[in-house]
Amino acid sequence: MIEQKNIKIDSNLFNFINTEVLNGLNINSEDFWNGFSDIVDIYYKKNNDLLHIRKNLQSKINDWYVAHRSKDINLEEYKKFLKEIKYIVNEGPEFKITTSNVDKEISTICGPQLVVPITNARFALNAVNARWGSFYDALYGTDALGDMPEGKSYNSERGGRVVKFAKSHLDKFAPLLNASWNEINKIQLIKNNLILSSANNSKINLENNDQIIGWRINKESTLSELILKKNNLHCRILLNANDAIGRNDPANIADVLVESAISTILDCEDSVATVDADDKILAYRNWLGLVKGDLQTEFKKNNQVVTRTLNDDIKFTTNKGSEEFLKTRSLMLIRNVGHLMTTPAILNKDNQEIGEGVMDAIITTLIATYDFKKETNKNSEHKSIYIVKPKMHGPEEVEFTDQLFSAVESLLDLPKSTIKIGIMDEERRTSVNLKECIRAAKSRVAFINTGFLDRTGDEIHTAMQAGSFLKKADMKNAPWISSYEKRNVKIGLDCGLQGKAQIGKGMWAMPDLMGEMMKQKIGHPKSGANCAWVPSPTAATLHALHYHEVDVKEIQNNILENELAGSLDDLLTLPLLKGQNLSEDEIMREVENNTQGILGYVVRWVDQGIGCSKVLDINNIGLMEDRATCRISSQALANWIEHGIVSKDQVLRAFDKMAKIVDDQNSNDTNYIPMADNDNSIAFKAAKDLVFDGVNQPSGYTEPILHRRRLEFKLQNN
Repeated sequence: MIEQKNIKIDSNLFNFINTEVLNGLNINSEDFWNGFSDIVDIYYKKNNDLLHIRKNLQSKINDWYVAHRSKDINLEEYKKFLKEIKYIVNEGPEFKITTSNVDKEISTICGPQLVVPITNARFALNAVNARWGSFYDALYGTDALGDMPEGKSYNSERGGRVVKFAKSHLDKFAPLLNASWNEINKIQLIKNNLILSSANNSKINLENNDQIIGWRINKESTLSELILKKNNLHCRILLNANDAIGRNDPANIADVLVESAISTILDCEDSVATVDADDKILAYRNWLGLVKGDLQTEFKKNNQVVTRTLNDDIKFTTNKGSEEFLKTRSLMLIRNVGHLMTTPAILNKDNQEIGEGVMDAIITTLIATYDFKKETNKNSEHKSIYIVKPKMHGPEEVEFTDQLFSAVESLLDLPKSTIKIGIMDEERRTSVNLKECIRAAKSRVAFINTGFLDRTGDEIHTAMQAGSFLKKADMKNAPWISSYEKRNVKIGLDCGLQGKAQIGKGMWAMPDLMGEMMKQKIGHPKSGANCAWVPSPTAATLHALHYHEVDVKEIQNNILENELAGSLDDLLTLPLLKGQNLSEDEIMREVENNTQGILGYVVRWVDQGIGCSKVLDINNIGLMEDRATCRISSQALANWIEHGIVSKDQVLRAFDKMAKIVDDQNSNDTNYIPMADNDNSIAFKAAKDLVFDGVNQPSGYTEPILHRRRLEFKLQNN
């Protein structure tokens, strides 16, 4: 450890920051670390005080539920109690956020948002490059058309269906006068005039020629791209008579590129497993490479080594004849960790681990300032830094983050409110006080969202002593979730987020079921949300179609004028079984489904340090799993054990049974360590800890157990 003023820094982390980060910014090392130490001195106690408030509130709520368990909850009495203990705070007057210098990807462009683990360079590069996606590939390679492709060789019949579907969508995106894109057989640029022709050589115009933004010309001085725009989203029609697809197309259309992942959250939290200094260095180094633009990685694909780098912005000619650049990278946001966890990477003056969130705030912001030195391929055109902050409980914790960000800005000599905050509405105390949470950071708010899984995890844990909860699937249909989703949008709009910030919705967790996603996820823009999470670049391309069809601004205007927020009473109505009788078969199916999901996720987290992955469920359907999904499954089981729906022995037997299934599902993974009949499996122990000690975990979070068991595994295997 390296001592610097009142802190001790892991030597590897110290050297990384000094040699790879500070040197390129011309920041004095001693000044930086002394300022870092001062921030730690101030915010260590404040952070701990907030965590103590969480614990104290939970204890009071537990006692209240136990005292009222024998009768139905009277909502008026319940609300009065929550206000008395300051779980619900008094609302202040109406206000509007004052966030400024916000990029258009946040303020005016509505579209998909990716979330990707920052520790995986390949995934991170792929996500940031997912600003554009092939419409043809997305349709051909998924079940979006209702079936999956068979075999590896090209199927011309399926290809024909893809082209027909894509052109039919163009009829919606950029409709033609008295014609269809399927009828176009020639696209030309003559004397800077775009000419579209049908088979009989008749000229065809768009209904709205203003949708033609511009074009690109290839080296042979031939039109190679036509660029269109609708709802602030672009579409690029690629023309190539020599391409395998283009040569067989009447108009030589080789592909349609859809503006897809408008923004990407590079995740330092739920989707990663960073438990020590070396893990954090990997995260920070990848973030540094992304911001500077020089991150690259190599991997094998089809027996060939592929080098992946970031795409450069492309130059095009506008319809007015000038030259401009079209962005090819997602706007990058960085998600820090929450307030709970500490890190062994840095110790304070009392030799205590400092808050990991404090370290994240300082270092990720420091690295983000590299963007301000760039002339091209900038992340932010307005010199803003976007930090998504998860798992905050109520306005006090948001205010703490706001103050911390101000301290970081002062340390790095940045203008006030350079750092924008994304408030994740995923904890119950934040949901019931959302207006005041937004007020607490009103000059920085650039993002709010809803996230069903973490929010449900907190719902269960907060009301753990109230009674037994519904099955996971049934909770989605309970009154509280509808109120939660509606309140988030309405309160956000009432607080002036339209045109200044994102209002987001949660993840589609089934990456292989794109057909179903196409049916369901249009509900997110229809709800007034201007972004929603997707699990892959392909999903981003397909989800983008929903924003072609839905004018989110129009929806938001209607909500502002005509709709009320979801009621607080509904939000506080607990999704309990309330005497509903479940059969033994129903109970065990739910138990086995939860234990299987926990094991499938935890075994990769603990043994391989993989924080997010596609995990096969009990029905062999691939689900995107991260700590949020693990939180809800473990808390659901802990709740049922607590209230006698199922016994500990029954859950143990389910764990044993599911361990064999998970082992079998991972039999092709050479790095996999079997859990069944393995008394030494640290991962299996971690899974059991999450359930059997779930009642005692702070807010039902999985991090303390997962971090401890991962560190144990690393110690034994180094």
